[in-house]
Amino acid sequence: MDEKRRNFLKVAGISTLAGLGGTAVVGRLVAGSGIAHASGSAGHEVEAAKKSSGHGAAPDPSVNRYGMVIDIKKFQQDPSLGEKIVAACHSVHNVPQFPEKKDEIKWIWMTQFENAFPEKPNVYLDEATEEHQLPILCNHCDSPPCVRACPTKATFRNKDGIVMMDYHRCIGCRFCMAACPYGSRSFNWRDPAEFVKDANHIYPRRMRGVVEKCNFCDERVGAGKLPACVEACGESKALVFGNLNDPNSEIRKVLKENHTIQRNPSLGTLPSVFYIV
Repeated sequence: MDEKRRNFLKVAGISTLAGLGGTAVVGRLVAGSGIAHASGSAGHEVEAAKKSSGHGAAPDPSVNRYGMVIDIKKFQQDPSLGEKIVAACHSVHNVPQFPEKKDEIKWIWMTQFENAFPEKPNVYLDEATEEHQLPILCNHCDSPPCVRACPTKATFRNKDGIVMMDYHRCIGCRFCMAACPYGSRSFNWRDPAEFVKDANHIYPRRMRGVVEKCNFCDERVGAGKLPACVEACGESKALVFGNLNDPNSEIRKVLKENHTIQRNPSLGTLPSVFYIV
């Protein structure tokens, strides 16, 4: 990013924090171009979608709110599913593979149960839970603290309830990372370009000094496709994705038929990712 432009955005961010900021501009992906395009401010503030999200109000079928159900048992039964979903996500979104752990960029990754659910400690874990990992990703919260913390509106919740990143507006302040209680955001300390293998030119690569994270494959969902991770699971139904506000959707059927938990729901963030345990 041009240094003058970055300095300007930093000043704009400070002004926003002081209550002086103006209307935000949304960067939307132009398919095939590898760049973001300024297209107005409507996508950053989606209060109507939030009010009809299904938390404390009757879900409005006319407003999308996408979510995901993760079946932990299926990842225990077939550990290769974890490798498949991570590889699919990273390939589609040009996630760099830095050699050092401290520089790691994560969109979706596998971890132990106690890391994903530290609020549910259990000294006597069952063998399957103790030996296997489960996937975690951005929770695409209905009330996302990262959005409130961002001074430049680089992170925002779109009309489908997906928490997005506008890489061109990110000034690298990392306020969103500090605000996210789930550790679901990564910062590019290094230029990621040379660490991306077989780049997907449909999706833009990032630059040094910006934050990135899972976007629920918004660019694929908008084209009528499933997220890459869901598609990678095949017919296993280890991951189920859909519109939570549609009572006839597959995800609502799965939620109705199975007991699920969310990651630290007591924080009041209202996650859109559910786990079948």
